[in-house]
Amino acid sequence: MIKNSAAITAVGAYVPEDRLTNQMLEKMVDTNDEWITSRTGIKERRILNDPEKGTSFMAIKAAENLLQKSGVDPTEIDLVILATVTPDLPVAATAVYVATQIGATNAFAYDLQAACSGFLYGMSTAAAYIEAGRYKKVLVIGADKMSSIIDYTDRTTCIIFGDGAGAVLFEPNAEGLGLQDELLRSDGVGRHSLKIAAGGSLMPPTEVTVAQKLHFVQQDGKTVFKFAVSNMADVSEAIMKRNNLTNEDVNWLVAHQANQRIVSATANRMNLEDEKVLMNIERYGNTTSATLPLLLSDFEHKFKKGDNIVFATFGGGFTWGSIYLKWAYNS
Repeated sequence: MIKNSAAITAVGAYVPEDRLTNQMLEKMVDTNDEWITSRTGIKERRILNDPEKGTSFMAIKAAENLLQKSGVDPTEIDLVILATVTPDLPVAATAVYVATQIGATNAFAYDLQAACSGFLYGMSTAAAYIEAGRYKKVLVIGADKMSSIIDYTDRTTCIIFGDGAGAVLFEPNAEGLGLQDELLRSDGVGRHSLKIAAGGSLMPPTEVTVAQKLHFVQQDGKTVFKFAVSNMADVSEAIMKRNNLTNEDVNWLVAHQANQRIVSATANRMNLEDEKVLMNIERYGNTTSATLPLLLSDFEHKFKKGDNIVFATFGGGFTWGSIYLKWAYNS
């Protein structure tokens, strides 16, 4: 009997129409296009400016894009996992609302929060459900409205983040394609290096926390950069060694789009040619949970059945990891 693996069988995405360019940021904070581009690789980001639309709006759009492209009946979906750090509401899971709105009426749903590693962790979770034989169709969405938690007077964070959403469908595969291996890690030493200080049980909202802007993202950039460079590269190199993969065997690197220099450092450790390193950070910035599926959507046309793809990510907490996956279809 052939054991089923968990393969990605469809991809979808959504980004808002409004753009926030480096030139526009020059008028908002003390920065400039050359400084931002040279240090991050970002030229513009997409922003969901409508105050009445939250993360669920983008997640629904990405899921609908996937369903329209694939022709999948949403009632056949068993589970919806939404990776996000910007849920619509603090208690009611945004994934539940998304599942209902896309017509996945037979699915159960929940949110998964692991900062920028959320989508990668969601892939792992979906694969475990599929491989166990419990479910046949698991929809994993990464979506974040980062503009809702960014202080646009703070030049250390406002230049980095954008809004967006992406989705993938996992299904069983009997050809040995799909998720092959994973190496996931976390370390609480980074708890205070990338955070929102207020709004949780430790520091509930008050007039003081709002006045002090403690509900916005705060980042110790140097510490985060240092840990991200070393840890993303470490796990990516380790997963290659564990699976006897050379740089020639790896077709694509799908890395979290936090900073162009971090991605390049990871690629260098893997000894990968530039053409194998997928990048769209210049157009979207860091969309947190959405960066990996947005890459898959943007470059889906390049993937061929059997391609070896290495995913790598790093996020607040700290959380990080790498997944080795064989692509399951020709676009």
